[in-house]
Amino acid sequence: MNDPAAPEWPIKTREMFTHHVNSARWNDFVFRDGDIVIATYAKSGTTWTQQIVSQLIFKGAEGIDVHRLSPWVDNRVMPPESVAGLAKQTHRRFMKTHLPVDALRFSPQASYIYIGRDGRDAAWSFHNHHFNGNDDYFRIYNDGVPKGFPVLERGPEDPHEFYRAWMEGDGYPMWPFWSHVRSWWNVRTLPNVMFIHFNDMKADLAGSIQRIADFLGISVDPAARERIVDHCTFDYMKKHAVEMAPRGGAMFKGGADTFINKGSNGRWRDRLSAAEIAEYEARAVAELGPDCARWLANGGSSPA
Repeated sequence: MNDPAAPEWPIKTREMFTHHVNSARWNDFVFRDGDIVIATYAKSGTTWTQQIVSQLIFKGAEGIDVHRLSPWVDNRVMPPESVAGLAKQTHRRFMKTHLPVDALRFSPQASYIYIGRDGRDAAWSFHNHHFNGNDDYFRIYNDGVPKGFPVLERGPEDPHEFYRAWMEGDGYPMWPFWSHVRSWWNVRTLPNVMFIHFNDMKADLAGSIQRIADFLGISVDPAARERIVDHCTFDYMKKHAVEMAPRGGAMFKGGADTFINKGSNGRWRDRLSAAEIAEYEARAVAELGPDCARWLANGGSSPA
């Protein structure tokens, strides 16, 4: 007999394929109890959260190779051995996804941490990431896509121009933004899903780390707490960027320092007109509803 109180788990309804993602890479993944999946739209605090989780698992250790231990499973160009290596890990596993829920094979065995960030901040951050990709970055992501698939291009140097294309193209040149956020918002009340916001992590890093630890059922040793928090600061991550950047930062002009860039918000405020700000805010409400739009813009208490 079905339990009426049992959660209604999301069911994958489609595959998603872009220059960057291939959702089918999750199809044969073998989950374990306790797996941790860190989910975001791009440039929304993914690496930061991976660092937090790594520090909680390894109790504030130095030298954690986050990029190697925590692969982006649905990355189309991720070497197969990187994902296969998860099967050999004996510690609690943590990995990342940039997929919307309807294109993700969702597991009741895993815990999902979803990080939100204002789309304008995500777009500004992605401009730095994308525009500063080197020739290898564009070659890697353009190789192997089907004939006739649009070529991934560098785009404008001006972040304002980049934002206009991102806004008008719903996340261009990546994948749709609004439906991604909406898909995760729709599962926010599941018992194995946690929502946290980039703004709140910046405002109260120690408190955010504790919230994540509580959600994951990880007890933080008081003797390690200060070290864990320090290892999750932007300054520490900048100094250890090679351990966190894809391919050690080799795909970016300026190396890993470009990948771990500023970690700041609001760079769009002096560039967008009042009309453009109003356009974004109206679009957010229309696409997400007022509660989700408010949370995505500001953060704050956990959404209910």
